[in-house]
Amino acid sequence: MGMFLTKGVVYKPAAKVDLGPHSDEIYRRAYVKAPRMAGLLVKIFAMFLESRIFGPILLYFLKRNNLIHKLVSYADLEEDPVFVPLQPYEDVKEQDVISIESNLSPSSQVQEAIDCLNPSKTISSNINSSFRRWTILDYSRAYTSGKINPRMVAERFIAAVQQSSEPSLDMSFFISYNVEDILRQANESTLRYETGDQLSALDGVLVAIKDEIDCLPYKTTGGTKWLQNVRSCEDDACCVKRLRLCGAILVGKTNMHELGAGTSGINPHYGATRNPYNRDKISGGSSSGSAAVVAAGLCPVALGVDGGGSVRMPAALCGVIGLKPTFGRVSPSGVLPLNWTVGMVGVLAGTIEDALIVYTAISGELPTADNSTKHYNIHLPILKSPNYISGVRLARYGEWFNDCSKDVGDCCSRAVEKLQHHYGWEVVDVNVPEIEVMRLAHYVTIGSECSNAIACYVEKLGTKEFGWDAKVALSVYQSFSSREYLNAQKIRNRQMQLHKRIFDEADVIVTPTTGVTAYTIYNDALKTGELDYVNGAALVRFSISGNFLGLPAVTVPVGYDKNGLPIGLQFIGKPWSEATLIQIAYAMQALCISECRQPEVFYDLLKEED
Repeated sequence: MGMFLTKGVVYKPAAKVDLGPHSDEIYRRAYVKAPRMAGLLVKIFAMFLESRIFGPILLYFLKRNNLIHKLVSYADLEEDPVFVPLQPYEDVKEQDVISIESNLSPSSQVQEAIDCLNPSKTISSNINSSFRRWTILDYSRAYTSGKINPRMVAERFIAAVQQSSEPSLDMSFFISYNVEDILRQANESTLRYETGDQLSALDGVLVAIKDEIDCLPYKTTGGTKWLQNVRSCEDDACCVKRLRLCGAILVGKTNMHELGAGTSGINPHYGATRNPYNRDKISGGSSSGSAAVVAAGLCPVALGVDGGGSVRMPAALCGVIGLKPTFGRVSPSGVLPLNWTVGMVGVLAGTIEDALIVYTAISGELPTADNSTKHYNIHLPILKSPNYISGVRLARYGEWFNDCSKDVGDCCSRAVEKLQHHYGWEVVDVNVPEIEVMRLAHYVTIGSECSNAIACYVEKLGTKEFGWDAKVALSVYQSFSSREYLNAQKIRNRQMQLHKRIFDEADVIVTPTTGVTAYTIYNDALKTGELDYVNGAALVRFSISGNFLGLPAVTVPVGYDKNGLPIGLQFIGKPWSEATLIQIAYAMQALCISECRQPEVFYDLLKEED
């Protein structure tokens, strides 16, 4: 391809980039040149990409036309590569927090989180709304009072999942769930409540697990039809073990985009996970099922994995909380290593209080007998209404913030204005340079890591069992060269330096979570998956720094578009500052939760019998 070589951008050193609001740095919108494809078209395209003759030519023009060559492949950068975004640990100074010991048991950590709440005055239990989601504490209180028990809730859950799977709904929430195992856990939990031996507030609470995380007795598919046959699941992931030690009932493996390689949540093998607010719309990917089960009331919380907004994006589209901690905060043990430097376990929840409880439960490794394992200190925010933290500085890059649909932009702007008006928080105008460059560098990174993770299997099995959209993704992933990968890691270093400077001026960066709301699921995509890079770029537009740079981030539902589809506002925090991030999200939730609407598909598992 020498005759086609594209000249790359020469980047000035990161230290010389102007981050002020009047910087001469130009905001570059996503430049995506690729039509939507599904059905027969995506099959033909996949076959051409896999062709030894046409594939390399097509891939060259795809990368050139979408500016990967100009901005990444042939770029000239002076920064050294950074391969893992493990930010230096700093004991961040935060308002209204407690610091807990790093060697506590998971159940003890949960109790510490509970103690940070005021159970009688939590926002979620004092809202003037006709609709509210049941929380972890609601379940715990109901079980303790004896009005209902975990066995009864588990039976209702099983009936609801079976109903949601009927052709009339076809929600495709789960890849697998085991009725016998769910009832066994529920019976054990019920007995603990009867004898007063419950393990924690999470005892008997239903938690769903994304099928990218090992959880016995289930196989781990990664959304594929083949991975479970070549990789056995022999133990729980560390985060799952920690939940079991708290007594949580693990109810099954949620649906996901195949290999996490997409943003729609349409899986040709296990079905398209449908949005509970509108069955004709996507739930978002790749943690599609985890977001949808929380939105639909089947579980108050679920675990996902966030590799490119894969927790926050579906959370926003489904109207729930999505929390992605700092890289290194939650152990990756037992999580499929599909994208090991950008993918992190995250929490999806109906309320920020529940997100806090589960985040606290899963943070860290398992305690060891000699307690010699290194743990990072955990700061927990004190969430006792109406004491909200003061003096928060929100960094906003106007051109980036407004690069979204009108409904999303207007709703998110109103939410930020509410924060300013009610709490007196300051909005700091900043420039966040080279956002599109970072998106492309992240794409090169996540693609390279995914293709490397499954290369030995593909070599033996081929791609015959892959969905057609996954075949296209893998063809692109495998095309990335060592030069492209190394340049992407230089861009990572560059962005880590730039973001550190931004956080010297502000506490968090505020953006919409997605550039668009949930779009329509078309029938032609159900059996093949789809390629929709324009909508895909809009969905991940604001998510990438959390993954590529290892930063904590959270999305909070703040309203709806004109069609009643949820909209989320995102806060991106400093490394290790989850406590501040959760406090800010809690304050945002307080202003918006009374406007929360019940989804079209919703199950009330705590409803008292008539």
